[in-house]
Amino acid sequence: MPDPVAVESTHRKIWGLHHNVFFLGLVSLLTDISSEMIFTLVPLFVTNVLKGTAMQVGLIGGISESFDAVFRIFSGRISDRFRRRKALAVLGYGISTIVKPFMLLVSSWGGVLGIRFGDRIGKGIRSSPRDALIADSVSADKRGKSFGIHRAMDTSGAVLGLVIAAIIIYIVQPAGFKLGEDTFRWMVIIGVVPAFLAVVTLLAFVHEKGLPAHETARAAGAMPVAKQVFSSRFKLFLFIMATFTLGNSSDFFIVLRAQDLSVNVLNITLMLVLFNVTYAIVATPAGIISDKLGRRKVIAIGWTVYALVYLGFAVSTSVWHIWVLFAAYGIYYGIVEGVAKAFVADLVPAERRGTAYGYYQGVVGLTLLPASVMAGWLWDKVSPAAPFYLGAGLAFIAMLGLFFLLKEK
Repeated sequence: MPDPVAVESTHRKIWGLHHNVFFLGLVSLLTDISSEMIFTLVPLFVTNVLKGTAMQVGLIGGISESFDAVFRIFSGRISDRFRRRKALAVLGYGISTIVKPFMLLVSSWGGVLGIRFGDRIGKGIRSSPRDALIADSVSADKRGKSFGIHRAMDTSGAVLGLVIAAIIIYIVQPAGFKLGEDTFRWMVIIGVVPAFLAVVTLLAFVHEKGLPAHETARAAGAMPVAKQVFSSRFKLFLFIMATFTLGNSSDFFIVLRAQDLSVNVLNITLMLVLFNVTYAIVATPAGIISDKLGRRKVIAIGWTVYALVYLGFAVSTSVWHIWVLFAAYGIYYGIVEGVAKAFVADLVPAERRGTAYGYYQGVVGLTLLPASVMAGWLWDKVSPAAPFYLGAGLAFIAMLGLFFLLKEK
């Protein structure tokens, strides 16, 4: 029986990939070059330049990501209803590109929050329709591979962005322990360029992908999208994901933890390069393995790695420990990020993928606000290690829930 999902086109492939998968990967690559240059070192900009606190860093990460989640929910539903996934993706990437230059003018942590908020709104609008467009463009047996390749291209952009950032740091302040204001401004100026190129690429080369004929007929005869009910397995997965995310605070805190352990700003940037290189290397093989072994088992392995890494961040005392942990953190991301998105597509009907991705990413984003605020409070009031103990414990609980509660079909 043919797979009742979108069927991969047999023409216009690039390097064996559907053209939409390739060009959406390129768009993500360019966008991540920009975002890593401008936003990854924001926690250091807030604490070193603007003299902010860990709690303020947590609020910036948590509030912006949570409102991002709200927009992901609505954009996913809209993309299912009107089948205009590309238009929403263009709008989202466009908004993020427009707000980034305003980082040149910011002078308070509240200003950083406002700009980051605008950037995350753009991400919220684009993410669910983009992921649904990838899922629509390939068959089920290529889904894990396609999402893995997309994540690998996305993360390759992060590597390039951080390498450029490291070069800027080396030129402007090679021995500085704290991030300098002039260094950060140069990152913003150069980082805006690839963001603009990403929007141009999306407009020119990505095409809308409708449902195949049998799916269109099924969707037309089904109840309205808003009234359809998701399966209990999908709902349980969202609940387990929320449990995990309560301990998965903003990645801003691993950057602060590195500086807390006396790593200078150049080496922190190089550690982030190592993290993203590892992530890019692992993402595609993990997606391919999930096509054969099953998504649930692969995600459980990834969450186990995460628990060990966060425990490591809690107990580490030496700089070399941090190098190892950043690499291991990339392994976790490479295993889980693309595979989890492929798992969502497995759990829901094709005509509801946009809505499902909205709910999935909405749960992750909305849970990130209490997670990040709690992490900031624990950092300031208990110790810098405390948020990582919490994250390790909740990841282990979520892994057990995924493995023992969410059974295979």
